[in-house]
Amino acid sequence: MERCQPVILRGVASEWPLLAGADAAEVIARLGEYDGGKSAEVFVGKPEIGARYFYDESLAGFNFERAEMPLSEALLRIVETAAVPGRASLYMGSLPAESYFPGIEQMTRLRFLPETVRPRFWIGHASSVACHYDVMDNVACVAAGRRRFTLFPPDAIGDLYVGPIDHNMAGQPVALAVGSGDKDERYPRFDRARGRGLVAELGPCDALYVPKLWWHQVEALDDLNVLVNFWWDGFSSGPDQPYTAMLLAMIAIAERPPAERAAWRAWFDHYVFRPNGHPLDFLPPEQHGVLGALAKGNYSRIRTTIMRLLRGG
Repeated sequence: MERCQPVILRGVASEWPLLAGADAAEVIARLGEYDGGKSAEVFVGKPEIGARYFYDESLAGFNFERAEMPLSEALLRIVETAAVPGRASLYMGSLPAESYFPGIEQMTRLRFLPETVRPRFWIGHASSVACHYDVMDNVACVAAGRRRFTLFPPDAIGDLYVGPIDHNMAGQPVALAVGSGDKDERYPRFDRARGRGLVAELGPCDALYVPKLWWHQVEALDDLNVLVNFWWDGFSSGPDQPYTAMLLAMIAIAERPPAERAAWRAWFDHYVFRPNGHPLDFLPPEQHGVLGALAKGNYSRIRTTIMRLLRGG
């Protein structure tokens, strides 16, 4: 995790009671035994989209519909229509276990994760989910079917043609160029990133660790597929998230003159990214003040200052 590199974890879910001796339909049936009685949002794709959930041609809308239905009905429809030729594709994503399958977390433990980290479920037909990133660390376990992940490193962001932050399919902006054809004139810089893609193909019981901010396109390859993922922040010092800091920096810095932005970049490098080490390395630790270790009370001191400044104090 400290290297911020993806890792394939073969067979790590092989001891899950959820999967013992079960095919895909049986895994879904076992999930149904834990049905929490809630309704779920289902993506419904017409056959002509090839189960690739994406924008429409104008980028103003999407190429699929959303339907709300009881979880039990959604699971039944997914299983009963899986092998029907010409059917619509159905997909449910990011279902929190504690809401939709209470108690199922006892069937899906991973020993190397904190016990407080709860699973989420992704269930449906064959599908392709647009290339996106997460702001949390992620372990994605295949419970049924096969999955193909195509990953790009965070520093490829400028070549991926990332779409709108606030108009997207499921909460995260997506890389519009990923999945485009060779030499697509809309995305000329993508040729620089195309060869950097890493591909991981996973079968049942396999998992993939996806570090924060790694771009990943996720393809479910079989008629029935179940993925179980775990999100958590492995290096958090407190409740505040880096993404929040980035949004604040956008409104405070992004439209200032280029020379001033360059000046602030130097400040961010010095105090935040620290390519040359701690900014007060030349002084003993007891003289570091609020730049000392966050765990020694400096987190709350700096946060209090930030909140006061945001209130105009």
